[in-house]
Amino acid sequence: MSQLELKDNEAPPSPASDPEPQTKPSTPTKHQSPVKEAAFIAVVCAAQLMTQAGLSLSIAPLHYIGKTFNTPPRDLTWSSAAYSLTVGTFILVSGRLGDTYGHRLLFIIGFTWFGIWSLLGGFAVWSNQIFFDCCRAFQGIGPALLLPNAVAIFGRTYAPGLKKDMVFCLFGATAPGGFTLGATFCSLLAERVWWPWGYWIMGIACFCFAVLGFVLIPRDEIEETEKTEGSTFARLDGLGAITGVSGLVLINFAWNQAAVVGWRVPYTYALLIVGILFLVVFTIVERRAAYPLLPSSVFKGEVGWVLGCMAAGWSSFGILVFYYYNFLETIEHNSGLLVTAKWAGASASGATAAVITGLLLSRVPPSFIMVAAMLAFTIGLSLLATIPPGQTYWANAFLIMLITPWGMDMSFPSGTLILSNSMPREHQGVAGSLVNTVVNYSIALGLGYAGTVERYVDPDGSDMLKGYRGASYIGVGLAGLGSIIAILFMIVTWPKSRKAVE
Repeated sequence: MSQLELKDNEAPPSPASDPEPQTKPSTPTKHQSPVKEAAFIAVVCAAQLMTQAGLSLSIAPLHYIGKTFNTPPRDLTWSSAAYSLTVGTFILVSGRLGDTYGHRLLFIIGFTWFGIWSLLGGFAVWSNQIFFDCCRAFQGIGPALLLPNAVAIFGRTYAPGLKKDMVFCLFGATAPGGFTLGATFCSLLAERVWWPWGYWIMGIACFCFAVLGFVLIPRDEIEETEKTEGSTFARLDGLGAITGVSGLVLINFAWNQAAVVGWRVPYTYALLIVGILFLVVFTIVERRAAYPLLPSSVFKGEVGWVLGCMAAGWSSFGILVFYYYNFLETIEHNSGLLVTAKWAGASASGATAAVITGLLLSRVPPSFIMVAAMLAFTIGLSLLATIPPGQTYWANAFLIMLITPWGMDMSFPSGTLILSNSMPREHQGVAGSLVNTVVNYSIALGLGYAGTVERYVDPDGSDMLKGYRGASYIGVGLAGLGSIIAILFMIVTWPKSRKAVE
C-alpha cells in the first residue's frame, strides 16, 4: 500500500519545535486525494474520540451502574479509575511496540482489543462489580495501544509546520467531543433501554474502526535496525517495562483503593511503598538499558516543564468531570442525560480552542499556551468547588463547561507537538507514549486523590456536598500547581522565546 503524500511547505516551523527538528515525514510514492487524506486523518483521530467516549461510559450512567451492583456512587470510582489506570500505564510499553513492529499493526490490534473488552464490560451486568471493574481495566489497554501509535502515525507522516500543528490540534479537539458523544449515547441508553447497550455498541464501533484502519492507514516502514539488532526482550526493554508498569499500577491502585477502604488498611500503604520501590528500580534499569523505554534525551529542554504542567492540569480534569456529574446528578437531582446536555457545549468550545491553538503554535511560544491552558483548568475547578446548590445552570455550571475544554485542547496539542518534534522519526511511538501516559495516568491518580479526600471529609456519607467540596478543592490545588509550573516555564524560556521571535 502506498504512502500518503502529505507535504507541508507553506508555513515556517513552529516555536514548539527544535531549531533543527529530527522528525522526517514518510516518503510518499503516490499522490492521494484530499478525500483520502481526510479519511486517513479521521480514522486516526478516532483513537482519541473513542478513548474519551470510553471514559464517559462509567461516568454518565454511574448511578444506574451503582443500582445494578447495589453499590453507592462513592464506591464506584474504580469504574472510571481502572480504565484510566491501564490507559496511562500500558501506554508506556505500547509506543515501543509500535516502533518495533509497526504503528499501523498496533493501531488495528488496539481497536480490536478495545472492542472485545467493551462487549465483555456490558456482559458484566450478569456478574458483579469486581468483574465489571476488571473489564474496565482490560478495556483501557485498547486505548493504551491506540493513542501513542496514532500520535506516531501522524508524527511520521507530517513534517513540522502549520499542517502538522493543525492535525495534532484536530486530534486533541476530538477529546471533548468524544466524551460528549459517549456520555450522550450511554445516558440515553441507560434511561431508555439498558446501560450495557452502551458498552455493546462501543464494542461494535471499535471493530468497525479496526477494519477502517486496516484499509486507510498506510503500512509502516520499520527501520531495519529496529528489526534485527538485539533480542526481542532487549529491544522492547522488557525489564524496564515490567518494573515501570508494576510501579505505576501499584501506586495508582493504592491511592484509588484508599478512596474505598481508607489508609488504615495495611495493604493500602504497603502497596504504595512497593510501587515506589519498583519505580526506583525502573530508573536504575533505564540508565543501563540498551533500548530504554524513556531515553534520557526525552527530558531535555522544554519537555520536562511541559510534562509537569500536563500532569498537574489533567489530574485536575479527571476530578472535574467526575464530580461535575456527581454534583448535578446527586445534589441537583438531574438525570444523566440532562447533565450530558449541560456538558454538550464543551465539544464546540474545545474545537474552537484547538483551532486557535493550531494557529497560535506557529506564532506564540509554547510556554504562553501552557499558562493559558493551566489557568483554564484552575478557573474551571474553582467554579466547581464553589458552586452552590440550587444555582441556575447559566452561572457556574455553564462557565465550567465553557472554560475547561480550553485547558484540554490547548495543553494536549502543544505538549504532543513539542515531544513529537524533539524525537527522531523511529522514536515517534516513544514520544506518543510519554505524553499520553502523563495525561491518562494523571486522570486516574487525580481521582484517587479526590476520592480519598472525599472519604475522610465525609466518612459516613451523610454530607455528600461537603465531600464533593473537599474533592473539588484538591482539584483546585492540582490545577494551581500546574499554573505555577507553567509560569515558571514561561519565565525560564523567555530569553529563548524572544530570540525565536526575532
